[in-house]
Amino acid sequence: MTRRCKKGDWVEVHQVILEAGQRSTDVPEDTSEVPLEAWIKGWALAGGAVGQKVEIQTPAGRTVNGVLTEISPGYTHAYGPSVPELTPIGRELRAMLKEGRSRG
Repeated sequence: MTRRCKKGDWVEVHQVILEAGQRSTDVPEDTSEVPLEAWIKGWALAGGAVGQKVEIQTPAGRTVNGVLTEISPGYTHAYGPSVPELTPIGRELRAMLKEGRSRG
């Protein structure tokens, strides 16, 4: 069964920005050997199936073409593990503001 999106669905498309041979000579050799790729999220401007080329509108209002890779994609980025030294900062700052004092 082929997964399909319809117009207005939140989707992700993939596009190759530069092929390996088109990359700058200023990038490291291992980087220049692979294409520059982008995965872009937005709203489908028409229906399509995963693996087909579709056009989307991004949250910034740009119109982009790419191969449909996912329907209703989430976000998978993270900022890494918690830094113990930073954990009390919010509480300390609120206390300082409440007291009306500065750190210096």
